[in-house]
Amino acid sequence: MPLPEPAPRQPMHTRRVTYQGFLREDGLWEIEGELHDSKPHDFDIHGTVRPANEPFHHMRIRVSFDEAMVIHAVAVAMDAFPHAPCPDAMPNLQRMVGEVLGRGWRHTIQRHLGDIQGCTHLRELLFNLATAAFQTRSGAFAPNADGRPPAHLGQCVGWDFNGPVVERVYPMFFRWQPPAKPRSTA
Repeated sequence: MPLPEPAPRQPMHTRRVTYQGFLREDGLWEIEGELHDSKPHDFDIHGTVRPANEPFHHMRIRVSFDEAMVIHAVAVAMDAFPHAPCPDAMPNLQRMVGEVLGRGWRHTIQRHLGDIQGCTHLRELLFNLATAAFQTRSGAFAPNADGRPPAHLGQCVGWDFNGPVVERVYPMFFRWQPPAKPRSTA
């Protein structure tokens, strides 16, 4: 289904973001993310003229993780950046080693790399990296050994516990309800 026909317009900016997932020979998984910003015309960014189509942000990240989604290693590269201090954010990404690609991922990123501790663009790459990791890891769609549903169920309209996809693909979780949380007696 295409988008509606746009109003007359002129291209001003292009951002490309890609992710690739890999299974390593040693059993670890890796996701490589890349962000590339450019403009279709020459432009001045704080006194430096950038030629048309030349990236002013070109950043890459590689995150290695295990079956439990625990991060083992992080590698970062900044091939293009607008300000001299930008690469100072790269060492802080090592704070993500030992963290889990799962629930609360954005809060984890903010805790370790928020504000001036990190780089806006590297944080943006990390935000969606967890989804790419989930899609890459083959066992991510299997029910948990403890009988809980896979983490993606109940997280979007397509995976609604009461919907036709869950009824067909995961009939054991059709109309599933999370266990009631114990009430505090304090």
